[in-house]
Amino acid sequence: MTYEETLDWIHGQLKFGIKPGVKRMEWMLNELGNPQKNIKGVHVVGTNGKGSTVNYLQNIFTQAGYEVGTFISPYIMDFRERISVNGEMISKEDLVKLVEIVKPVVDRLPLETDLKSATEFEIITTMMFVYFGKMHPVDIAIIEAGLGGLHDSTNVFTPMAVICTSIGRDHQSILGDSYQEIAQQKVGVLKAEVPFIFAEKRDSVRQVFYNRANALNCPTYEFDKEFRTFGNSRAFQFSNGVNTLDISLSMSGQHQVANASLAIQTSLMLSDCYAKVTPTVIQQALSQAKWQGRTELMRPNLMIDGAHNDESIAVLVDVLKENYPDYHIHILFAAIDTKPVTTMLDQLSVFDTLTVTSFDYPNSIKVEEYPDKYVRIEHFETWIDTVASRPIPKTLYVITGSLYFISQVRKSLLEDTN
Repeated sequence: MTYEETLDWIHGQLKFGIKPGVKRMEWMLNELGNPQKNIKGVHVVGTNGKGSTVNYLQNIFTQAGYEVGTFISPYIMDFRERISVNGEMISKEDLVKLVEIVKPVVDRLPLETDLKSATEFEIITTMMFVYFGKMHPVDIAIIEAGLGGLHDSTNVFTPMAVICTSIGRDHQSILGDSYQEIAQQKVGVLKAEVPFIFAEKRDSVRQVFYNRANALNCPTYEFDKEFRTFGNSRAFQFSNGVNTLDISLSMSGQHQVANASLAIQTSLMLSDCYAKVTPTVIQQALSQAKWQGRTELMRPNLMIDGAHNDESIAVLVDVLKENYPDYHIHILFAAIDTKPVTTMLDQLSVFDTLTVTSFDYPNSIKVEEYPDKYVRIEHFETWIDTVASRPIPKTLYVITGSLYFISQVRKSLLEDTN
Protein backbone atom coordinates (compact mmCIF):
# COMPACT_ATOMS: atom_id res chain seq x y z
CA MET A 1 0.00 0.00 0.00
CA THR A 2 1.09 3.57 -0.60
CA TYR A 3 0.91 6.17 2.15
CA GLU A 4 -2.11 7.78 0.48
CA GLU A 5 -3.88 4.41 0.21
CA THR A 6 -3.10 3.80 3.87
CA LEU A 7 -4.73 7.06 4.95
CA ASP A 8 -7.72 6.45 2.68
CA TRP A 9 -8.27 3.05 4.28
CA ILE A 10 -8.02 4.41 7.84
CA HIS A 11 -10.34 7.34 7.18
CA GLY A 12 -12.71 5.04 5.30
CA GLN A 13 -13.58 3.45 8.64
CA LEU A 14 -15.20 6.71 9.78
CA LYS A 15 -18.43 5.34 8.32
CA PHE A 16 -18.63 2.95 11.28
CA GLY A 17 -19.04 5.92 13.65
CA ILE A 18 -18.49 5.81 17.41
CA LYS A 19 -19.15 2.48 19.15
CA PRO A 20 -18.14 2.58 22.84
CA GLY A 21 -16.75 -0.64 24.26
CA VAL A 22 -13.47 -2.57 24.35
CA LYS A 23 -14.46 -6.03 23.12
CA ARG A 24 -13.40 -5.33 19.54
CA MET A 25 -10.11 -3.92 20.83
CA GLU A 26 -9.50 -6.96 23.02
CA TRP A 27 -10.18 -9.36 20.14
CA MET A 28 -7.92 -7.54 17.67
CA LEU A 29 -5.08 -7.12 20.16
CA ASN A 30 -5.29 -10.77 21.16
CA GLU A 31 -4.95 -11.75 17.50
CA LEU A 32 -1.89 -9.48 17.31
CA GLY A 33 -0.18 -11.04 20.34
CA ASN A 34 -1.43 -8.55 22.97
CA PRO A 35 1.28 -5.91 22.44
CA GLN A 36 -0.40 -3.61 24.99
CA LYS A 37 0.89 -5.90 27.74
CA ASN A 38 4.44 -4.84 26.89
CA ILE A 39 3.76 -1.15 27.46
CA LYS A 40 4.85 0.88 30.46
CA GLY A 41 2.74 3.98 30.34
CA VAL A 42 0.59 6.72 31.80
CA HIS A 43 -3.12 6.94 30.95
CA VAL A 44 -4.50 10.49 30.69
CA VAL A 45 -8.25 11.10 30.82
CA GLY A 46 -10.40 14.19 31.31
CA THR A 47 -12.52 16.67 29.41
CA ASN A 48 -10.04 19.51 28.93
CA GLY A 49 -6.29 19.71 29.41
CA LYS A 50 -5.37 16.19 28.29
CA GLY A 51 -3.29 17.37 25.34
CA SER A 52 -1.33 19.91 27.37
CA THR A 53 -0.68 17.40 30.15
CA VAL A 54 0.50 14.76 27.68
CA ASN A 55 2.75 17.38 26.12
CA TYR A 56 4.26 18.37 29.48
CA LEU A 57 4.96 14.72 30.34
CA GLN A 58 6.51 14.05 26.95
CA ASN A 59 8.80 17.05 27.29
CA ILE A 60 9.88 16.02 30.79
CA PHE A 61 10.73 12.41 29.96
CA THR A 62 12.32 13.28 26.62
CA GLN A 63 14.44 15.96 28.29
CA ALA A 64 15.53 13.29 30.79
CA GLY A 65 16.84 11.16 27.93
CA TYR A 66 14.11 8.54 27.64
CA GLU A 67 12.33 7.44 24.48
CA VAL A 68 8.75 8.60 24.92
CA GLY A 69 5.76 7.53 22.88
CA THR A 70 2.63 9.69 22.82
CA PHE A 71 -0.86 9.02 21.56
CA ILE A 72 -3.16 12.03 21.13
CA SER A 73 -6.55 12.87 19.65
CA PRO A 74 -7.22 14.78 17.51
CA TYR A 75 -4.21 16.01 15.57
CA ILE A 76 -3.58 19.64 14.60
CA MET A 77 -1.59 19.59 11.37
CA ASP A 78 -0.86 16.03 10.28
CA PHE A 79 -2.62 12.74 11.00
CA ARG A 80 0.72 11.16 11.97
CA GLU A 81 0.93 13.43 15.04
CA ARG A 82 -1.42 11.00 16.76
CA ILE A 83 1.40 8.49 17.18
CA SER A 84 4.71 10.17 18.01
CA VAL A 85 8.07 9.39 19.58
CA ASN A 86 9.93 12.15 21.44
CA GLY A 87 7.61 14.68 19.85
CA GLU A 88 8.35 13.49 16.30
CA MET A 89 5.38 12.02 14.48
CA ILE A 90 5.53 8.50 13.11
CA SER A 91 7.14 8.18 9.66
CA LYS A 92 5.01 7.51 6.61
CA GLU A 93 6.89 4.25 6.08
CA ASP A 94 6.15 3.01 9.60
CA LEU A 95 2.50 4.00 9.31
CA VAL A 96 2.18 1.94 6.13
CA LYS A 97 3.88 -1.03 7.83
CA LEU A 98 1.50 -0.74 10.77
CA VAL A 99 -1.56 -0.82 8.54
CA GLU A 100 -0.19 -3.85 6.70
CA ILE A 101 0.08 -5.60 10.08
CA VAL A 102 -3.29 -4.51 11.44
CA LYS A 103 -5.53 -4.54 8.35
CA PRO A 104 -5.85 -8.34 7.98
CA VAL A 105 -7.05 -8.58 11.59
CA VAL A 106 -9.46 -5.66 11.13
CA ASP A 107 -10.86 -7.33 8.02
CA ARG A 108 -11.36 -10.63 9.87
CA LEU A 109 -13.16 -9.05 12.84
CA PRO A 110 -16.70 -8.83 11.37
CA LEU A 111 -16.28 -12.15 9.53
CA GLU A 112 -15.18 -14.24 12.50
CA THR A 113 -17.10 -12.57 15.36
CA ASP A 114 -20.47 -10.95 16.02
CA LEU A 115 -18.75 -7.73 17.16
CA LYS A 116 -19.19 -5.92 13.81
CA SER A 117 -16.57 -3.74 12.13
CA ALA A 118 -13.94 -1.73 14.02
CA THR A 119 -14.21 2.05 14.09
CA GLU A 120 -11.52 4.42 12.86
CA PHE A 121 -10.45 5.28 16.41
CA GLU A 122 -10.27 1.62 17.40
CA ILE A 123 -8.02 0.91 14.42
CA ILE A 124 -5.72 3.84 15.19
CA THR A 125 -5.56 2.81 18.85
CA THR A 126 -4.71 -0.76 17.88
CA MET A 127 -1.96 0.56 15.61
CA MET A 128 -0.57 2.60 18.50
CA PHE A 129 -0.40 -0.40 20.82
CA VAL A 130 1.32 -2.47 18.13
CA TYR A 131 3.80 0.33 17.48
CA PHE A 132 4.77 1.08 21.08
CA GLY A 133 4.42 -2.50 22.30
CA LYS A 134 6.10 -4.45 19.51
CA MET A 135 7.27 -2.59 16.40
CA HIS A 136 8.99 0.40 18.05
CA PRO A 137 9.19 -0.21 21.82
CA VAL A 138 9.55 2.92 23.97
CA ASP A 139 10.70 3.53 27.53
CA ILE A 140 7.35 5.07 28.44
CA ALA A 141 4.10 5.76 26.58
CA ILE A 142 1.79 8.66 27.43
CA ILE A 143 -1.63 7.63 26.18
CA GLU A 144 -4.53 10.06 25.91
CA ALA A 145 -8.04 8.62 26.08
CA GLY A 146 -10.30 9.52 23.19
CA LEU A 147 -13.80 9.71 24.67
CA GLY A 148 -14.65 9.05 28.29
CA GLY A 149 -12.58 6.26 29.76
CA LEU A 150 -14.48 3.18 30.89
CA HIS A 151 -15.57 2.23 27.36
CA ASP A 152 -12.76 4.04 25.52
CA SER A 153 -10.60 2.08 23.08
CA THR A 154 -7.48 2.92 25.09
CA ASN A 155 -8.82 1.18 28.22
CA VAL A 156 -7.13 -2.14 27.51
CA PHE A 157 -3.77 -1.75 29.26
CA THR A 158 -2.59 -1.43 32.85
CA PRO A 159 -0.76 1.88 33.29
CA MET A 160 1.79 2.89 35.91
CA ALA A 161 -0.41 5.91 36.74
CA VAL A 162 -3.72 7.45 35.72
CA ILE A 163 -4.21 11.21 35.42
CA CYS A 164 -7.56 12.97 35.21
CA THR A 165 -7.21 16.59 34.15
CA SER A 166 -10.76 17.92 34.50
CA ILE A 167 -14.42 17.03 34.22
CA GLY A 168 -16.74 18.99 31.95
CA ARG A 169 -19.97 18.45 30.09
CA ASP A 170 -19.03 17.05 26.70
CA HIS A 171 -20.37 14.15 24.63
CA GLN A 172 -23.33 13.89 27.02
CA SER A 173 -25.24 11.59 24.68
CA ILE A 174 -22.55 8.97 25.30
CA LEU A 175 -21.06 9.82 28.70
CA GLY A 176 -24.12 11.06 30.60
CA ASP A 177 -25.68 14.40 31.47
CA SER A 178 -24.37 15.00 34.98
CA TYR A 179 -20.82 15.66 36.14
CA GLN A 180 -21.05 12.55 38.33
CA GLU A 181 -22.01 10.33 35.39
CA ILE A 182 -19.18 11.72 33.29
CA ALA A 183 -16.75 11.29 36.19
CA GLN A 184 -17.80 7.65 36.52
CA GLN A 185 -16.83 7.12 32.89
CA LYS A 186 -13.46 8.85 33.25
CA VAL A 187 -12.44 7.02 36.41
CA GLY A 188 -13.45 3.75 34.76
CA VAL A 189 -9.87 3.42 33.45
CA LEU A 190 -8.50 2.84 36.97
CA LYS A 191 -6.95 -0.55 37.65
CA ALA A 192 -6.22 -2.10 41.05
CA GLU A 193 -3.49 -0.32 43.05
CA VAL A 194 -2.59 2.07 40.20
CA PRO A 195 -1.90 5.62 41.48
CA PHE A 196 -4.55 8.19 40.55
CA ILE A 197 -3.55 11.85 40.14
CA PHE A 198 -6.30 14.40 39.54
CA ALA A 199 -7.40 18.03 39.68
CA GLU A 200 -11.08 18.55 40.43
CA LYS A 201 -12.92 20.97 42.70
CA ARG A 202 -16.51 19.66 42.52
CA ASP A 203 -17.29 17.65 45.65
CA SER A 204 -19.72 15.39 43.77
CA VAL A 205 -17.00 14.46 41.27
CA ARG A 206 -14.33 14.04 43.94
CA GLN A 207 -16.62 11.62 45.77
CA VAL A 208 -16.98 9.51 42.60
CA PHE A 209 -13.20 9.50 42.24
CA TYR A 210 -12.52 8.51 45.83
CA ASN A 211 -15.21 5.80 45.84
CA ARG A 212 -13.69 4.14 42.80
CA ALA A 213 -10.07 4.59 43.94
CA ASN A 214 -10.80 3.21 47.41
CA ALA A 215 -12.62 0.20 45.95
CA LEU A 216 -9.53 -0.63 43.89
CA ASN A 217 -7.00 0.30 46.60
CA CYS A 218 -5.52 3.01 44.36
CA PRO A 219 -3.31 5.66 46.00
CA THR A 220 -4.80 9.11 45.32
CA TYR A 221 -3.01 12.41 44.76
CA GLU A 222 -5.27 15.43 44.55
CA PHE A 223 -4.23 18.87 43.31
CA ASP A 224 -4.46 21.44 46.14
CA LYS A 225 -4.29 18.63 48.67
CA GLU A 226 -1.32 16.25 48.28
CA PHE A 227 0.38 18.73 45.97
CA ARG A 228 -0.22 22.45 45.49
CA THR A 229 1.13 25.61 43.90
CA PHE A 230 1.83 29.18 44.93
CA GLY A 231 2.24 32.05 42.49
CA ASN A 232 0.76 33.05 39.13
CA SER A 233 0.23 31.35 35.81
CA ARG A 234 3.65 32.27 34.43
CA ALA A 235 5.85 31.55 37.45
CA PHE A 236 4.83 29.47 40.44
CA GLN A 237 6.20 27.22 43.14
CA PHE A 238 5.16 23.56 43.19
CA SER A 239 5.24 21.63 46.44
CA ASN A 240 4.15 18.11 47.40
CA GLY A 241 5.61 17.98 50.90
CA VAL A 242 8.76 16.24 49.67
CA ASN A 243 9.84 18.32 46.67
CA THR A 244 9.61 22.07 46.10
CA LEU A 245 10.20 23.34 42.55
CA ASP A 246 10.19 26.85 41.09
CA ILE A 247 8.42 26.57 37.73
CA SER A 248 8.18 28.94 34.76
CA LEU A 249 5.77 28.05 31.94
CA SER A 250 5.89 29.15 28.34
CA MET A 251 2.14 28.47 28.03
CA SER A 252 -0.18 31.00 29.63
CA GLY A 253 -3.28 30.57 31.77
CA GLN A 254 -4.13 29.40 35.26
CA HIS A 255 -5.41 26.11 33.80
CA GLN A 256 -1.88 25.37 32.63
CA VAL A 257 -0.69 25.56 36.24
CA ALA A 258 -3.02 22.67 37.07
CA ASN A 259 -2.04 20.70 33.96
CA ALA A 260 1.67 21.23 34.60
CA SER A 261 1.25 20.30 38.27
CA LEU A 262 -0.38 17.01 37.34
CA ALA A 263 2.59 16.29 35.07
CA ILE A 264 5.10 17.30 37.76
CA GLN A 265 3.52 15.13 40.46
CA THR A 266 3.30 12.15 38.11
CA SER A 267 6.91 12.58 36.96
CA LEU A 268 8.21 12.78 40.52
CA MET A 269 6.24 9.68 41.49
CA LEU A 270 7.63 7.74 38.53
CA SER A 271 11.22 8.92 39.14
CA ASP A 272 11.75 5.78 41.26
CA CYS A 273 11.59 3.87 37.96
CA TYR A 274 13.01 6.66 35.79
CA ALA A 275 15.97 7.96 37.78
CA LYS A 276 17.00 10.52 35.15
CA VAL A 277 13.80 12.49 35.84
CA THR A 278 15.06 15.09 38.31
CA PRO A 279 13.64 18.40 39.56
CA THR A 280 16.11 20.26 37.33
CA VAL A 281 15.00 18.31 34.27
CA ILE A 282 11.35 19.01 35.08
CA GLN A 283 12.01 22.73 35.44
CA GLN A 284 13.88 22.94 32.13
CA ALA A 285 11.31 20.87 30.23
CA LEU A 286 8.30 22.90 31.39
CA SER A 287 9.98 26.21 30.63
CA GLN A 288 10.32 25.11 26.99
CA ALA A 289 7.10 23.16 26.45
CA LYS A 290 4.67 24.52 23.86
CA TRP A 291 1.48 23.05 22.44
CA GLN A 292 0.14 23.71 18.97
CA GLY A 293 -3.28 25.28 18.72
CA ARG A 294 -3.58 26.35 22.36
CA THR A 295 -3.41 30.13 22.90
CA GLU A 296 -0.88 30.06 20.08
CA LEU A 297 0.17 33.36 18.52
CA MET A 298 0.42 32.79 14.77
CA ARG A 299 1.13 36.49 14.21
CA PRO A 300 1.85 39.24 16.74
CA ASN A 301 -1.85 40.19 16.69
CA LEU A 302 -3.48 36.82 15.80
CA MET A 303 -4.09 33.96 18.21
CA ILE A 304 -5.63 30.53 17.65
CA ASP A 305 -7.06 28.38 20.43
CA GLY A 306 -8.95 25.10 20.28
CA ALA A 307 -11.59 25.95 22.88
CA HIS A 308 -14.22 23.36 21.97
CA ASN A 309 -16.67 23.28 24.90
CA ASP A 310 -18.03 25.50 27.66
CA GLU A 311 -15.19 24.84 30.08
CA SER A 312 -12.40 25.51 27.59
CA ILE A 313 -14.14 28.66 26.34
CA ALA A 314 -14.29 29.88 29.95
CA VAL A 315 -10.54 29.24 30.27
CA LEU A 316 -9.85 31.17 27.05
CA VAL A 317 -11.93 34.11 28.24
CA ASP A 318 -9.96 34.20 31.50
CA VAL A 319 -6.61 34.03 29.66
CA LEU A 320 -7.57 36.89 27.34
CA LYS A 321 -8.83 39.07 30.20
CA GLU A 322 -5.70 38.37 32.27
CA ASN A 323 -3.10 38.81 29.53
CA TYR A 324 -4.78 41.46 27.35
CA PRO A 325 -6.80 43.58 29.78
CA ASP A 326 -6.58 46.82 27.78
CA TYR A 327 -6.88 45.31 24.29
CA HIS A 328 -9.74 45.39 21.80
CA ILE A 329 -10.44 41.72 21.11
CA HIS A 330 -12.20 40.36 18.02
CA ILE A 331 -13.32 36.72 17.88
CA LEU A 332 -13.94 34.30 14.99
CA PHE A 333 -15.70 31.07 16.02
CA ALA A 334 -16.70 27.77 14.42
CA ALA A 335 -17.86 24.52 16.00
CA ILE A 336 -19.25 21.07 15.29
CA ASP A 337 -22.86 20.16 15.98
CA THR A 338 -22.26 18.11 19.15
CA LYS A 339 -21.19 21.15 21.18
CA PRO A 340 -23.19 23.55 23.41
CA VAL A 341 -22.83 26.38 20.91
CA THR A 342 -25.35 28.76 22.50
CA THR A 343 -23.56 28.96 25.85
CA MET A 344 -20.13 28.99 24.20
CA LEU A 345 -21.11 32.01 22.11
CA ASP A 346 -22.69 33.71 25.12
CA GLN A 347 -19.34 33.60 26.91
CA LEU A 348 -17.47 35.00 23.90
CA SER A 349 -19.94 37.85 23.50
CA VAL A 350 -18.12 39.88 26.16
CA PHE A 351 -15.49 40.89 23.59
CA ASP A 352 -15.60 43.72 21.05
CA THR A 353 -16.87 41.67 18.11
CA LEU A 354 -17.89 38.05 17.59
CA THR A 355 -18.13 36.54 14.12
CA VAL A 356 -19.20 32.98 13.27
CA THR A 357 -18.14 30.86 10.31
CA SER A 358 -18.05 27.27 9.07
CA PHE A 359 -15.37 24.92 7.79
CA ASP A 360 -14.92 21.76 5.78
CA TYR A 361 -15.86 18.92 8.14
CA PRO A 362 -18.76 16.43 8.07
CA ASN A 363 -20.64 17.75 11.11
CA SER A 364 -19.44 21.35 11.24
CA ILE A 365 -22.22 23.84 11.90
CA LYS A 366 -23.22 25.68 8.74
CA VAL A 367 -23.09 29.45 8.76
CA GLU A 368 -26.85 29.80 8.31
CA GLU A 369 -27.49 27.57 11.35
CA TYR A 370 -25.99 30.06 13.82
CA PRO A 371 -28.30 32.52 15.64
CA ASP A 372 -29.13 35.60 13.58
CA LYS A 373 -27.68 37.99 16.15
CA TYR A 374 -24.10 37.02 15.25
CA VAL A 375 -22.16 38.36 12.29
CA ARG A 376 -21.66 35.56 9.78
CA ILE A 377 -18.87 35.03 7.30
CA GLU A 378 -18.73 32.16 4.83
CA HIS A 379 -14.99 31.46 4.85
CA PHE A 380 -12.46 31.98 7.65
CA GLU A 381 -9.85 33.06 5.08
CA THR A 382 -11.97 36.10 4.28
CA TRP A 383 -12.04 37.16 7.94
CA ILE A 384 -8.27 36.77 8.22
CA ASP A 385 -7.64 38.74 5.03
CA THR A 386 -10.12 41.55 5.68
CA VAL A 387 -10.30 41.83 9.47
CA ALA A 388 -7.28 40.27 11.14
CA SER A 389 -4.81 41.68 8.61
CA ARG A 390 -5.09 45.19 10.06
CA PRO A 391 -2.16 45.99 12.39
CA ILE A 392 -4.00 48.17 14.90
CA PRO A 393 -2.28 48.92 18.24
CA LYS A 394 -3.76 47.23 21.32
CA THR A 395 -5.91 44.98 19.14
CA LEU A 396 -5.95 41.17 19.20
CA TYR A 397 -7.71 38.81 16.81
CA VAL A 398 -8.63 35.36 18.14
CA ILE A 399 -9.81 32.33 16.17
CA THR A 400 -11.36 29.63 18.33
CA GLY A 401 -13.75 26.69 18.46
CA SER A 402 -13.41 23.12 17.21
CA LEU A 403 -9.94 21.62 17.16
CA TYR A 404 -10.76 20.37 13.65
CA PHE A 405 -11.41 24.01 12.69
CA ILE A 406 -8.21 25.21 14.35
CA SER A 407 -6.27 22.53 12.48
CA GLN A 408 -7.46 23.90 9.14
CA VAL A 409 -6.85 27.51 10.16
CA ARG A 410 -3.32 26.78 11.38
CA LYS A 411 -2.43 24.96 8.18
CA SER A 412 -3.77 27.83 6.07
CA LEU A 413 -1.85 30.45 8.07
CA LEU A 414 1.41 28.53 7.78
CA GLU A 415 0.96 28.08 4.04
CA ASP A 416 0.47 31.84 3.68
CA THR A 417 3.84 32.51 5.30
CA ASN A 418 5.75 30.03 3.12
